[in-house]
Amino acid sequence: MENTEKIKVLVADDEESIRDILADVLGDDGYDIIEAQDGQEALELCHKLDIHIVLTDIRMPKLTGLELLEKIKKEKPGVEVIIMTSHASIASAQSAIRNGAYDYLVKPFESLDVISDVVSRAVETLQLNKKNQSFVEELKEKNEELIETNSSLKELAVKDGLTGLYNVRYFSEAIKNSVALSKRNDWCCSLLFIDVDHFKEYNDTYGHQAGDDVLVGLAKVLTKDLRSSDLLARYGGEEFVYLLPKTDKASAKYVADKICKNVEASTIGRESDPSRRNVTISLGVSTYPEDGEDADKLIEAADQRLYKAKENGRNQAYVD
Repeated sequence: MENTEKIKVLVADDEESIRDILADVLGDDGYDIIEAQDGQEALELCHKLDIHIVLTDIRMPKLTGLELLEKIKKEKPGVEVIIMTSHASIASAQSAIRNGAYDYLVKPFESLDVISDVVSRAVETLQLNKKNQSFVEELKEKNEELIETNSSLKELAVKDGLTGLYNVRYFSEAIKNSVALSKRNDWCCSLLFIDVDHFKEYNDTYGHQAGDDVLVGLAKVLTKDLRSSDLLARYGGEEFVYLLPKTDKASAKYVADKICKNVEASTIGRESDPSRRNVTISLGVSTYPEDGEDADKLIEAADQRLYKAKENGRNQAYVD
């Protein structure tokens, strides 16, 4: 997978016009394009061919995009899946990201460059994962003196390539363990669900590199007050999660408010251009056990409150 000529991109959509647009754009970018008109055909092609990236509509006959995502991630977890959706189904697309999708595109496409940009970043992720896998395989063949190095490289698999924070895979296990410990010891634990306000508009105005710089800068600000027992992870896109063991709701709200003010007062995204607008965040807070007795319920509660924070004007933390 050293160049785009070797990368196979499967485009699955029941609208021929959409398939034609994607095939033209990505074909011009040098990718090998395969088309499918429904989810079942797409799945069969994934079985037959060495597909690297799948772009799938969220609503298709025979097999939906979400069902296709689930089957692909179960059978070929190394394939990157990009969901295509309308504005009305963005919530479903964001849910798909939490279940393993790489990113999503909103139809109608605002520009053809957005398509190329998302696929290009997915290719970079594939290449990074392949390199990491090669490193691990090479180290397995070496002697016991390389065990420490091997452990360090394995850690790369649980870190986000852009921000250096833990990724959603690591966080998913960490919150389950935190809830289990809380149950066993009669502790509480809290979760902060964080989202960058108006991030899409920021990307559209200043460019995707500026957007990436914001995410890196935000990760640094969020890390400043991190306790040794806390865990900060990039959840996906512009979303972050902050796990606070042995922390009740009032204390979690205090931390959330402090983080919110720190971000607003920072120079994130403005280091190279002070004329850019301030970056702010919205947060949702949930606590075990009152908001749920398992990890999924805590995540769901924090996510719902995040939307409440946005509905109330953004740049704030929301807790019931």
